Amino acid sequence: MRKLIFLLLLLAVTVQTWADGKVTLTAEAPEVVVSGDQFRLTFTVNSQSVKDFRAPSITKGFEVLMGPSRSQQYGSYTINGKTVVNKSVTYTYILMAGDAGTYTIPAASIQAEGEKIFSNSLQVKVLPPDKTSNSSNGGSKGSANSSRNQAAGSRITDKDLFMLATANKTTVHEQEAILLTYKLYSTVNLQQLNEDMPELTGFHTQEIDLPQKKVWSMEHYQGRNYNTLTWRQYVLFPQQTGKLEIPSVKFEGIIAQRIASDDPFDIFYNGGGFEQVKKVIVAPKVNITVLPLPAKPANFSGGVGEFSLTSSINATEVKTNDAVTIKLTIKGSGNMKLLNTPEIKFPQDFEIYDPKVENQFETSSNGVTGTKTIEYLAIPRHAGSFTIPPVEFTYFDLKSNSYKTLKTQAYELKVAKGQGNADQVIADFTNKESVKVLGKDIRFIKLGDTSLTRKGDFFFGTISYWMWYLIPFVLFVAFVIVYRKQAMENANVAKVKTKKANKVATKRMKLAGKLLAENKKNEFYDEVLKALWGYISDKLNIPVSMLSKDNIEAELAKYGVSNELIADFIHALNECEFARYAPGNENEAMDKVYTASIDIISKMENSIKR
Repeated sequence: MRKLIFLLLLLAVTVQTWADGKVTLTAEAPEVVVSGDQFRLTFTVNSQSVKDFRAPSITKGFEVLMGPSRSQQYGSYTINGKTVVNKSVTYTYILMAGDAGTYTIPAASIQAEGEKIFSNSLQVKVLPPDKTSNSSNGGSKGSANSSRNQAAGSRITDKDLFMLATANKTTVHEQEAILLTYKLYSTVNLQQLNEDMPELTGFHTQEIDLPQKKVWSMEHYQGRNYNTLTWRQYVLFPQQTGKLEIPSVKFEGIIAQRIASDDPFDIFYNGGGFEQVKKVIVAPKVNITVLPLPAKPANFSGGVGEFSLTSSINATEVKTNDAVTIKLTIKGSGNMKLLNTPEIKFPQDFEIYDPKVENQFETSSNGVTGTKTIEYLAIPRHAGSFTIPPVEFTYFDLKSNSYKTLKTQAYELKVAKGQGNADQVIADFTNKESVKVLGKDIRFIKLGDTSLTRKGDFFFGTISYWMWYLIPFVLFVAFVIVYRKQAMENANVAKVKTKKANKVATKRMKLAGKLLAENKKNEFYDEVLKALWGYISDKLNIPVSMLSKDNIEAELAKYGVSNELIADFIHALNECEFARYAPGNENEAMDKVYTASIDIISKMENSIKR
C-alpha cells in the first residue's frame, strides 16, 4: 500500500514538472504597421537547450533588413518559498513593411530539448502611408502613434481629432437591436476626453461594458493613419416607429501640444515644453428608420430576435398539498429584458404562487444574449388526474420576418389524496376576490382592520380642524420675516464679502494642504498666495489689483491692525514668494509657510475691526 502511494505521488510530481517545464516557441509582432515602417519580429523559446532554428519564409509584404540576431535571457524568482528559474532564447528580425494589405507570417520551428516545436503564425495588417500635406518631409512614413505629425503650436483641426457615431443598421423593425458605436480618431497627444451623453428618446438603451484600460489601434481613414479607440458602445431597442434621431454628442478633449518657442528655458518653466490645449469635437447625429411590426397576434410575447423554449416539471405524481414546480427556460438573442413572462394555466383549484424569474443576460457587440428562467410553483388541493396545458411563446423572427410560436409539452399530473381535509381549502389564493364554494358553504372572509366612528363625531369645527389653518399661516409669516431680513443683509455686498472672507480663505488653505501632501510645490505656493491676498481683499473690501506691499500697511492700520501683525503678514507673503526658489528641504519650507499662513489669517480675523 505504501509503495502504491509513493508511486502515485511520484507520478503526480513528474506530470506537474512536465507541465511547468513545457517548451514553447512564441512569435510576436505588431498587429498593424504602416507601409515603409520598420518593426521587430521575435521568436522566443523558453529553453536554452536549442538548435536548428528554422525561420519562416518571408517573401511577400515585408523586406528583411536584419536578422536573425540571437540573445539569451536568464531570470529567477521565488513563489511560496520555491525558486523558479526562467531561461529563454530570442531570435529577432527587423522587417520593413511593403505594400498595403494583410499578410500572414508562417510558423517557425526549432529543436529544443530533443523535440521539434513550432511557433504560432502571425497576421500583420499593413496600412498605406499618410497622404498629408507634409508627406514630402517624411510624413508619409509616419504612423499615428504620437503627435509627431502635429507641428508645435499649430492649430488642431477637425481632421486631427474627431469622433464618429455609427449604427450597424439604419433601417430596423420595432424592438430590433441596433449597435451604436462612438469611435475616436486621433493624430495628436490626447490626454483626457469628457462627454455629456444625451438621453436617447424613443430607445431602450443598454451600454456595453468596455475594458477600463483603453487600447489604441491603428486605422487608415480617408488618406490618413489614425490612432483609433472605441469610446462607447450601446445596444438600442427602438420603442416607437417612424423616423428616430440619435442626437449629436459634444466631447471636450485635452491635448498636450508642444510649445512653439525658441526660448530653451520654456522646457523647464512650461511643463517640459508642452501646454494643454482644449478641443471641442462633435459626433454627428444618426437617423434611424423604424418599421412597424406586422399585425401582432393576440399571444405576442413582445420578443423580437431569435429564441428557443424548453420546460421541465419536478414530478408528475404527487399528493395533495405537495408542491409542483414547472420551469420554463427561454434562450436566445434579442430584446431579452423586454419579454413578457409567459403564463401557465393550472387547473382551477390549484393554489398558485407568483413565478420566480431569474435572468442571465450578456450585452455585447452581438446584442443582448442569454437565458430567462421562469419557475412556477403550484399546490394541488384535491386528488385526481389533471392536465397542465402547453405554454405558447410567440415572437417575431428577424431572419424570416415573420411570427413564430414555440410550444412546450403538456403534462399529465396524477394527484393522490394526502393528509388533511382538502375540501375545506380555498383554491387560487392569488385572486381572493373570486369567491369559491368548495364542498361546504365556506366563503372567503375579507381580511383587514375595521374602524368605527361614533355617531355625530365629526372633525369639522374641532380644535384640530382650526389648527390645520393656523399653523401654516404662522409658519408663512415667520418665513416672510426671516426672508426679508436675509435679503436686506445680502443687499450689502461689501458686508457679505467681509463675513465670507474667512470661509473663502479657509477653503483655499484646505486645498493648499492637499497640494502640500501631494508635494506639488508650485501649485501649493500659488494657492497660499491666493488665500492671503484674497482674504485681505475681501475683508477690507478692496480689489486685489489696488493692493500692494507698499500700501497694505496703511490700509490695515485703518482697521486697527497692529504694526507687528502687519509686519508678520508682509513677511508671510515674502516667505511664500521666495520659498519656491529657495534651496534646501522643500517639505520643511512648505510646512513652515503653511503653518505661518494659517496663523496669520487667524490673528488677522481677530484684529480687523469692522
